[in-house]
Amino acid sequence: MAYEDRTYHGIQGGVAEEDGWQPARILVEKPEFGPTEREKAEVLRELAEPEDGGFGWGYNGGGTSAAAGVILADALDLGDPDECGIGYAAYPEDKVLVQLREDFCDDVLSQFCDEWRLRRGVVLRWARAWYLQRGITDLPAALQQLP
Repeated sequence: MAYEDRTYHGIQGGVAEEDGWQPARILVEKPEFGPTEREKAEVLRELAEPEDGGFGWGYNGGGTSAAAGVILADALDLGDPDECGIGYAAYPEDKVLVQLREDFCDDVLSQFCDEWRLRRGVVLRWARAWYLQRGITDLPAALQQLP
């Protein structure tokens, strides 16, 4: 599969809307540079929230784990987070992917503010370094293609 760049755009919920509470959302966008270009960013899709809870970031907890699972599953082309074993409520869980998810929460998502953008290349480079630091050589295909 050819490399496809994309940007993950997190928008924290909590805004009162006419229809009630707006949950946190993670959009997958076509990468754009600069604030004026990002105003018109093309949304490719929205990552699905887990049924048993919502997304979160800026702290370390269940919502952050759910967000990390869907971002990593999408960036690494693993498919459905629960089916691959990286999802927050997945059973059975893949022990390596669960530790990857939790460390991504600690290192990255727990540091974010209400709204953020993160390029796929950054996620892939972070994940590749994570695997290499632990001496794990069985890499997901998306990481094997990195130089």
